[in-house]
Amino acid sequence: MHIKDTLAPFLLSLLLGCLFGQSAAARCEDYVPQAKPQNAGRTIVGNDLDTIQERGFITFAAYANFPPWSYEKDGKPVGVDIDIARLIAKNLGVNARFMLVIADENLQADLRNWIWKGPLVDGDVANVMLHVPYDSEFACRVEQVVFTGQYHVEGISIAYRLDAYPEDLPVPAYFRFDTVAIENDTIADFFLSSFPGGQLSHNVHRYRTMAKAMAGLAAGETMAAMGPLAQLEFGLTDELGVHSPPLPGFSVGNWTIGVAVNFRYRPLGYAVDDAIYAAIQDGRMKQIFTNYGLSFNPPKLR
Repeated sequence: MHIKDTLAPFLLSLLLGCLFGQSAAARCEDYVPQAKPQNAGRTIVGNDLDTIQERGFITFAAYANFPPWSYEKDGKPVGVDIDIARLIAKNLGVNARFMLVIADENLQADLRNWIWKGPLVDGDVANVMLHVPYDSEFACRVEQVVFTGQYHVEGISIAYRLDAYPEDLPVPAYFRFDTVAIENDTIADFFLSSFPGGQLSHNVHRYRTMAKAMAGLAAGETMAAMGPLAQLEFGLTDELGVHSPPLPGFSVGNWTIGVAVNFRYRPLGYAVDDAIYAAIQDGRMKQIFTNYGLSFNPPKLR
């Protein structure tokens, strides 16, 4: 299962919440506390900060096949999230070890598998999970996890062929007449498919991944592509451009990315958060994004 299958339900739930008016309710007002997790061995529930530093390494879970964030190149994990993990490990004085994991049916399942309980078959939990979208309503419903270390605000943008749009840059309404590439079953797909009257359906070209969508755009199969900015930027060529226009009606056009840590290990969460905060302040975080040709959009600093 691809990363989109985890993030799409999460983002769509936020979108639907905005559309159907939950604003009158207090944060997590209707939440019923979950049953407390049962005791388990240390390899199941993770390791505290002291143990990590004593043994000399920290483990990270990152999504597989998810460029430019985390993927394999020449048999080694690379990507923005991988470099951020190495930055955290260096700050703690330990080595970084990685598990490139396949997304489950939703974000809750990923957090259960890789942070607080462990998968049903094979594998242990990681100390830290990377690229976890943050939402305060969602966070208070997952008691077993601390959401921290917010490091980037991602958003939906539009890439386009320079020869197709020499002057006016495309917005979603243009796709009534112009072709657009999207990754199948993502929030961009949901948005364009729900355009009033299905006006865009005949011009939407769906691809299995955003990388394939961008390759299709570069090959001239479509005039534009729509999706998360970082993935669009990573697929740019000399013939392509990208911009982030206002998206009226798109309630979840932007979301914050951070990390997740087991709730039992608050000192580890604080240490990871401090490492990320320092890297944002001194420019190291921005340099990581620059190295991959990406724009860096930091969250509001504390």
